[in-house]
Amino acid sequence: MGILNWRDPFQVRSFRFQWPADLATSWAFEMETILLGWFILIESGSVMMLVAYGSLQFVGSLVSPLFGVACDRMGYRQMMWGTRAVYAFLAASVMTLSMLNALTPDKVLCIAALCGMLRPSDQMMRNALIAQTLPAEQLMGALGISRMTSDSARIAGALAGAGLVASLGMTWAYAVVTCLYAISSLLSRGVQDFSLSDSPPAISSPMQDLKSAFKYVWQKPVLMGAMLLAFGVNLFAFPFSLGLLPFVAKNIFLTDQTGLGFLGASFALGGLLASMTLSTHRFKLRAAKTMLIASCAWFILDLIFAWCTSLQVGMLILILAGFSQSLCMTPLAAVMLRASEPAYRGRVMGMRMLAIWGLPLGLFLSGPLVESVGYAATAVLYSLLGLALCLFMVVYWRQALWDSHSPANTFL
Repeated sequence: MGILNWRDPFQVRSFRFQWPADLATSWAFEMETILLGWFILIESGSVMMLVAYGSLQFVGSLVSPLFGVACDRMGYRQMMWGTRAVYAFLAASVMTLSMLNALTPDKVLCIAALCGMLRPSDQMMRNALIAQTLPAEQLMGALGISRMTSDSARIAGALAGAGLVASLGMTWAYAVVTCLYAISSLLSRGVQDFSLSDSPPAISSPMQDLKSAFKYVWQKPVLMGAMLLAFGVNLFAFPFSLGLLPFVAKNIFLTDQTGLGFLGASFALGGLLASMTLSTHRFKLRAAKTMLIASCAWFILDLIFAWCTSLQVGMLILILAGFSQSLCMTPLAAVMLRASEPAYRGRVMGMRMLAIWGLPLGLFLSGPLVESVGYAATAVLYSLLGLALCLFMVVYWRQALWDSHSPANTFL
């Protein structure tokens, strides 16, 4: 087999449509989050409403397994372009309300709730489509290239959102968001769908399909291990690079919003560098081992970050942490996709989205801990628990996840 390079996935027509469609969607997501979050905070002056808006972004993960059932039954392309058309319609509604001076925080929360029901499933559809339409040997690189869309959006999309609303105003800024969603929906129609004829006929009910998916995951140690790791990093690692970062910026590094922006961009930059590394195909990685080693590195970096008081050093640590998280999450997705039969991929990846709830749970538990024992002690506790989880997985699922001869450790 010849040496693969980053251009190989683009030889597939479907991926040439999917990648720019995903890029436009990711940029729109990040811009929209900044625009609406800032609007709610300024118009309401309520931190609780801001928190409510942030929480609504996770609502859809509760129904992601059912969304996966729909994808397995109806096809991924139809669901993808349809949901992105809904995003465009909702964004156009916000633009119209803003133009009429009728936009209020309450209306924003209602629209965010509708969008939040669909948004968490977008990543599931992206990964499942890549697994369906690209050769297995290109899976890791293609997932790395795909992840670049969200990593770049966290850096540039957020900056563009803040800049547009400052220079053009809310209405015109949302016109750009609406256009991005519309372009994404149109491009998504060019994606090649998985042939439903390859799946068993849908003679059962959706709930039976869902029950069979839970049983399918439960009986596969590889999938159970990947699900547990996904939940674990959301619970013990992501809170310190996402939700608690404003607290760290203000109270530990004694900086302002600019410093917070540098910290957030540093973590995203690390993820982008790792995605670019994976997309080059220059490194042969054993997927399951890589996700476990990278997660351990991530927790160790969080442990070091807990005692850091220098903004510049903190930024460097976050770059390394972002690099580690991408080296964890991308192989994790590859492991789950490779271990799932095509007929189950939508449901399995939909169930994977339930692991996102580890993040709000971790944030909820961290609040009282930070107030009682301090930030550093909380970060140390979380990091040690995360390392213990990884060690448990290596011991308990050694044959499935750590053995070099395991199918989960096939070079990708």
